[in-house]
Amino acid sequence: MLSGRRLDLLEPSPLDIEIADIAHGLARVARWNGQTKGPHAFSVAQHCVLVERLVADLSPRLSREARLMALLHDAPEYVVGDLISPFKAAIGMDYKDLEHKLQAAIHLRFGLPAIVPKPLATLFKKADHLSAYYEATQLAGFEEGEARRLFGAPPKSLKTPRLVPLPTADAQDQFLERFRRLDATKSGI
Repeated sequence: MLSGRRLDLLEPSPLDIEIADIAHGLARVARWNGQTKGPHAFSVAQHCVLVERLVADLSPRLSREARLMALLHDAPEYVVGDLISPFKAAIGMDYKDLEHKLQAAIHLRFGLPAIVPKPLATLFKKADHLSAYYEATQLAGFEEGEARRLFGAPPKSLKTPRLVPLPTADAQDQFLERFRRLDATKSGI
């Protein structure tokens, strides 16, 4: 990692995880394999910030800890990339196991439960699907009907976010700023 840490992907240690490495990596991983409109890719870092915002909109009384878990929901992708779900399934359970080990180490590094409680995981998945809907219709060229069929329709009560892919450095800064606000009472950077 750029921080100088050496991360063992097969047995990740929380001690080898740095938020700066996560933000750096996620800002450079493109959602939709880069097949989006605009001069910049929509990064996983931006996607994570959007999912955290949607989680907060869907459930305004959530704790900072739960919102931090939402922000970090795709954090393993800083080292393994953003693979589409059908490809992950084709690779098999070994890939998911690796992703879960890495997610647990990330959570432990920042004082979070290793495993996301089931009700929160369900909420995060809903927000992830909403994010995919907005990304698909605004950035990836999907028709609304197709996006609704694949990801579900957003609730009418949600304000539609305006998605603008950011340059890498800006996406990284946005992610780090959100992390700092949510993690203010916990570990420093």
